[in-house]
Amino acid sequence: MRLTTERLVLRAFTAADAPAFAAYRSDPDVARYQGWDAPFPLAQAEEFVREVGAADPTEPGWFQYAVEADGVLVGDVGVGLHDNRMQAEVGYTLATAHQGRGYATEAVRRVLAHLFEEHGLHRVAAECDARNERSARLLMRLGFRQEGHRVQSTWAKGEWTDDLLFGLLGTEWRAAHE
Repeated sequence: MRLTTERLVLRAFTAADAPAFAAYRSDPDVARYQGWDAPFPLAQAEEFVREVGAADPTEPGWFQYAVEADGVLVGDVGVGLHDNRMQAEVGYTLATAHQGRGYATEAVRRVLAHLFEEHGLHRVAAECDARNERSARLLMRLGFRQEGHRVQSTWAKGEWTDDLLFGLLGTEWRAAHE
């Protein structure tokens, strides 16, 4: 599966991506609001890219797109397709060195267009740590609405954290992009 934008290529991970993937996941600023700890070992990255590289984005479960700009891996966008194939969850990570350029917005927007326009999904959900204001703003910029705020609902990295819940319907996406 390959998706493109003006500046980006979203594609399956390959073994060659493992060192760059491990490097940005090892950045404490990138890992801060995520479910993994830094440093992220190269062996774990190699196993991860091997598993997700073999996944099928049309089948239920998680598929991870490698996000490439000018031939460089800059991040990833994950899609968790529900068993009913009519709804999904999205998540995203961008290397610190490539943040602030609109890549995350562009990549997630392309994935949403693919899910809603090409696959006819009914709904896409996302969630983020309530302290991650940049992530929440990105979701709202893309048309998501905040649907909930779970107080102290996740135990992560030695503390309870709040989660923000977001949702976007296919009808809303299509109305905004006609």
